[in-house]
Amino acid sequence: MSAALKYTLGRIGLFVAVLAGLWLVDMDVFLKLILALAFSAALSFLLLRGWRDEMAEEMASAAERRRTEKERLRSALAGDDPNQNPPTENPDSPTDQPSR
Repeated sequence: MSAALKYTLGRIGLFVAVLAGLWLVDMDVFLKLILALAFSAALSFLLLRGWRDEMAEEMASAAERRRTEKERLRSALAGDDPNQNPPTENPDSPTDQPSR
């Protein structure tokens, strides 16, 4: 399971648990939702630190992979990549020029 999914499900679970606890209190439903959102955010900051750090690390490594791949593709397109052989022209292949 990905770290982002674990963290998201943890946040949702905390929200539902806090809302269930507040459901027994006699107050407006909108106020219950707002309080559940605020309390679950504070609790997730404290309780889900490990999953949040794991998710941030996963996202940072994915961003680094994308950055490296982007640089490799740019250098290949510019012709700077030593691993990439430039395409050779085949004199027998048809060209865009009309034959004379």
